[in-house]
Amino acid sequence: MTSLAHGPPMPSTLPSEQPVARFAGVSLDCADPAVLADFYLELLGGQVLWRSVDSVGIRVPGVVLAMQRVAGYRPPAWPGSSVVHLDLTADQDVEDAAGRAVAAGAVRAEHQPDPRWRVLLDPAGHPFCITTITPPDA
Repeated sequence: MTSLAHGPPMPSTLPSEQPVARFAGVSLDCADPAVLADFYLELLGGQVLWRSVDSVGIRVPGVVLAMQRVAGYRPPAWPGSSVVHLDLTADQDVEDAAGRAVAAGAVRAEHQPDPRWRVLLDPAGHPFCITTITPPDA
């Protein structure tokens, strides 16, 4: 008997089915969209798609990030709460990449769970990881 957890791999979509939706981007809540957008532009490169008082959209390699102003914004607690976070790959030494992120405005998280990556907090307090590990075909 094959268990569900260890059975044969399932296809990502059935050939006769169309996906329900397409991935459009990641929205990041914050108090100041311009500051957060400028941070990610310095960190990742890219281009501004729109900029208003309450929202800034940027296209960075691989995804669109939308920073949106939220009244009374509070940064997520990490570790300790379920938080979606960005995983970024650096082509160089992970310490050098983390240092450059700090120079751009990130803060090193106190808790570092694994030596293969560095956990940092962006200017709005969102955790993100930098690693040199890259999945195949990424």
